[in-house]
Amino acid sequence: MTSIDAPIARIAVIGGGIVGWSAAVALRRRVPGLAVTIVATPPPPDALADRIAQTLPSTIGFHDDLGLGEDDAVLRAGGVWRLGTEFEDWAPGRPPYVHAYGPCGQPFGTASFHHHWLRAARDGTAAPFEAHAPAAMLARAGRMPIPPAGIVAEAQAAVMLDVPRYRAMLEAFARHLGVEVRDGDVATVRLRGEDGFVDAVLLADGSAVTADVFVDAAGPGAVVRGAIDDMWEDWQRWLRCDRLVTAEGAAERSTGLDRVQAMPAGWRWRTPTPDRTSHGCCYASAFMSDADAQQVLATAGATAMTPAVAFRQGTRPEPWARNCVAIGDAATVIEPLEFTNLHLAHSAIDRIVAMLPGRACHPLEIADYNRQAQAEVVRVRDFVLCHYATAQRTEPFWRDLPALPDSLARTLAAFRERGRLPFFEEETFSRDDWLTVLIGQGAMPRRIDPLIETTDVADSERAMAAYRAAIGQAVSRCPDLDAYLHSQRKRLGR
Repeated sequence: MTSIDAPIARIAVIGGGIVGWSAAVALRRRVPGLAVTIVATPPPPDALADRIAQTLPSTIGFHDDLGLGEDDAVLRAGGVWRLGTEFEDWAPGRPPYVHAYGPCGQPFGTASFHHHWLRAARDGTAAPFEAHAPAAMLARAGRMPIPPAGIVAEAQAAVMLDVPRYRAMLEAFARHLGVEVRDGDVATVRLRGEDGFVDAVLLADGSAVTADVFVDAAGPGAVVRGAIDDMWEDWQRWLRCDRLVTAEGAAERSTGLDRVQAMPAGWRWRTPTPDRTSHGCCYASAFMSDADAQQVLATAGATAMTPAVAFRQGTRPEPWARNCVAIGDAATVIEPLEFTNLHLAHSAIDRIVAMLPGRACHPLEIADYNRQAQAEVVRVRDFVLCHYATAQRTEPFWRDLPALPDSLARTLAAFRERGRLPFFEEETFSRDDWLTVLIGQGAMPRRIDPLIETTDVADSERAMAAYRAAIGQAVSRCPDLDAYLHSQRKRLGR
């Protein structure tokens, strides 16, 4: 028997997409002395975390932990900045709204900012909620926050990746760090009889890959993790989209915003950049055909269309079993609304590094990893589902949602009663993120929090107006987003 206290010496990563290469780099870089092997099997078309180009701001922090700066991880890899997403037609009759990255408003008096805004909205005097979000106003103006940026320095930038170039950058970095690279497809997985641990991954050429721990980043098929058990929590009854078509179009001026537009049977996105425009259509096959989805994108100017891919949304309640941990789509499959796919993979990698057990993978240590992982993905599911639960559309696709998960039902009930949001552990999205979506889609509370009445209405109005003015002044001093990108690329000789 292996001692519980024996340190892990060898890890094998299965999967050659950006999720697998990210895991190989992070483990080799952040766990000194660890030997890392990657089986660089190309990702399948339905591995969304390996295919979706848009990321959340957390990607920047992940790069920082690896020692990758803006020059290498973004500019040389062909990335561009993004500041948020504009949602349109999710609540017909209401104006589009921007979910931007960073805070919205500043607290003052005895109540949080959004209570001041909700009182003004009740009285019919409120400016748009997004007007108090620095990142939203930067994106509306097509500008980039760079130091010293004043009040807009609180805006958080994310990245839209050039996936092939980004993958090549990670591969080069991994090889530089000494990651052993094995090519070939997985033929079978050999389990140990006495404890069910993965003993070896056998490749199609007959060779074997052995390790103390295996990281399955091979996509929804979960070729290694799936050899242990097939436990799966299905979300399809709530999240009905099960098909995705992606495409690219001609380059355009970027604003830092994606445009996500609701449709009768799903939604579509459009992200313009100076290099290309990213298009996608996410829909339910029961209500829309692949040909109709492709036509939607073609009408929007998309070319270079990929074949439609099928996916089924859900998660492994125990992504780590014995000595194998699933990450990316091997652990959780979720539609790219809010573009959480790579974030969840990066978060899992960070959790592996922080919670790496002894070589025997004691069940208590693994259970704690799974508890945290499940808490995170459930709230990401809730945030995505919140868009559907609060949408005000009447087509069959949008109607008759079953009873919501308890965690989301509790969130919506608390907000709709008095504008408050309950706390959950392992939240990916902040309270301001939740507020932006709820208010943007018209899910207003029945009553105003009584704490707001300790602040005079006129004082609230003056404070909100001053904050909007400060944002406007700071935005006007920030450079044009495309001009900033071109200047940075020119500095690097690109």
